Amino acid sequence: MSSLGELDWFKSSYSGSESGSCGEVAFAVGGMYVRDFGERGGPQFVVRAVARRDFVGRVKR
Repeated sequence: MSSLGELDWFKSSYSGSESGSCGEVAFAVGGMYVRDFGERGGPQFVVRAVARRDFVGRVKR
C-alpha cells in the first residue's frame, strides 16, 4: 500500500457540514483509509478492498 503521506485524501460525502464531524478517506491499492479531518495526525484505519466489497454487496441486497 502507499505510505500515508502519499495518499490523496478527500472529505467523505457522508461528512456533516460542521468541522467537528468530518471524515476523510483515501483510496490505495488494496484498501480505503479513513481518518478524522480535525485530527489529521491522529489515528487512521484501513478497510481492505475485499472487506469493503463484501460489505457493500451485502448492503445492496
